[in-house]
Amino acid sequence: MTRKVSNHPEKRPVITLLDDNLANQIAAGEVVERPASVVKELVENAIDAGANNITVIIDDAGQERIQVRDDGCGIEREQLELALSRHATSKIKTTEDLFSIASLGFRGEALPSIASVSHFNITSRIPEADEAWGISTNGGKNVTVKPAAHPVGTTVTVDDLFFNTPARRKFLKSGRTESEHISDTVVRLAMAHPYVSFKLIMDGNETLNFDAAQGELLEDTLPRLTDFMGRDFISNAITIDTERGDLRIKGFVGLPTYNMSTARRQYLFVNNRPVKDRTLLAAFKYAYHDLLAHNRHPAGVLFLDIPHREVDVNVHPAKAEVRFKNSNDVFALVRGGVRRSLEAHSQDVSDTGRTQALRMFQTNNQPLAGHQIEAQFGSRGTHSGSHSGMPLGSYSESSSYAGQVSEAQMPQYGRSSGFDLGSQPSALGQADYTQQASQASTEAYNEHPLGAAVAQLHTTYIVAQTEDGMIMVDQHAAHERLVYERLKKQIHEAQVERQPLLIPDVVELTKSDAALVADHAEELAVFGLEVEQFGPAAIAVRATPALLGQMNCKTLLNDLVEDLHELKKGVTLKSQLEETLSTMACHGSIRAGKRLSIDEMNAILRQMEQTPNSAQCNHGRPTYVKLSRNDIEKLFGRR
Repeated sequence: MTRKVSNHPEKRPVITLLDDNLANQIAAGEVVERPASVVKELVENAIDAGANNITVIIDDAGQERIQVRDDGCGIEREQLELALSRHATSKIKTTEDLFSIASLGFRGEALPSIASVSHFNITSRIPEADEAWGISTNGGKNVTVKPAAHPVGTTVTVDDLFFNTPARRKFLKSGRTESEHISDTVVRLAMAHPYVSFKLIMDGNETLNFDAAQGELLEDTLPRLTDFMGRDFISNAITIDTERGDLRIKGFVGLPTYNMSTARRQYLFVNNRPVKDRTLLAAFKYAYHDLLAHNRHPAGVLFLDIPHREVDVNVHPAKAEVRFKNSNDVFALVRGGVRRSLEAHSQDVSDTGRTQALRMFQTNNQPLAGHQIEAQFGSRGTHSGSHSGMPLGSYSESSSYAGQVSEAQMPQYGRSSGFDLGSQPSALGQADYTQQASQASTEAYNEHPLGAAVAQLHTTYIVAQTEDGMIMVDQHAAHERLVYERLKKQIHEAQVERQPLLIPDVVELTKSDAALVADHAEELAVFGLEVEQFGPAAIAVRATPALLGQMNCKTLLNDLVEDLHELKKGVTLKSQLEETLSTMACHGSIRAGKRLSIDEMNAILRQMEQTPNSAQCNHGRPTYVKLSRNDIEKLFGRR
């Protein structure tokens, strides 16, 4: 019989108390993740000290030197050594203070943690003192305090970060990546505190320089936001300012037609603290529900003001996340406030299409670069293309969709199908048509913001004259939104009309796809789409929504299967159904290539004026582009 080997160690481990320096290095593993973490902690301390001007100096992506200068209240000579002690802070004193934190810092961990992994120096002077004092330490050891020359305020210098923990240095990314994190950190803090001037100097080059905002209105922060987000965002953003009880949400959010491939351009702040909170992010994204394709993201800058007792900021080592006492109230305020602002501007469309049109026709002795027009839209039945986020403070084609149109796709001018003056009776002469169009225009554009239709271009775009210019409407995208909103209304009122098929349309699918559709038969019936399983690998369509008219059931079911597979995980049933509804609306809309009469085109324009969110289709791309008379005159060199 084999004797069982004991798992007990030969020597029983003994519990010991860690020395302060080792404890600080362990804490640094949570607080000081990378150089940007050091910048964040030091800048937050400067803001808490009441600084009006903050300068951040970086050498070698923060590994060689990080220095933060401020003109705040300073630190007394007697307090300098205490500042390097663990859990020493001037910001809270009682347990009650912990549940009503108004400052950015409060734990008293940052300075000793940073000092334990660097060559560290603080030089500071208070207003009433005649001289400044400095304190230095190497890795938390050999602390020295001596007089120094310094104006009122504080300078913290961190040299050779992680010099005594080389394993930590190995986990740092490239210098470029670390520098980008530092820049992003300064940007977020500067956005949250527009009344403080910020300067960032990297390797001797000034990369950011923001003057303090003047005035106390939200609009007074626009100059700084323009530097951060770019003029393209500002020109396509709307203001939000909503209150509910003690809660207030304010800021700027992009129109649905101004959207991104990632969520990188979403900046959220709670009591002027930059956060990446799931509740806020979810509420912001949900406000754009059924206005964007599910793989597109809105852009915006939102500031939430909430009583300090209603939010716990002590739930994350880096204080990047918060916990709300009543998260449902916060979600409802953000989602409702953003949505109402979007609905109030539901007829607005981003000017990115207009901007590209004007750039495309620049008359600088260059040939018209029509083949370089960029117009990518990632949705079924539309142009497709890849998208990427727009770099900070600069214009990027990605923000307004872009793509190549080949020479073969260029319009062949002179073809009768190229420029269609409406499907008029053959007996109608050109003079009669011109008179009719002119009369229609005069009557319509004075009454209706989308003007009067005058022509159809390539049987795809409606050209209309407005009071001060013209618009060009994508007939499929516009009609898709109209059909979608009508379907939503019918479903809400439980009045969806069905169109029974005399002979059921049997669509063959895979076994798993057929089962998936059959599992959702009850929900699909709410939309007027009656389906049932027809054998193990087929679906029989017995009725379709009457509003959609004739449709290709096979194509519709294939697209619905795609939606159901993408949305079945982690998405509410309501979201699933509305995405399905969007797909159905796409299939029941006027397609590109369908010839329309002047009356039909005007009918679409009138419906657009009466339909919410008609400025963008269900996937977030614009339904029309608007050019003012001034824009047109610029194209021809009249201005």
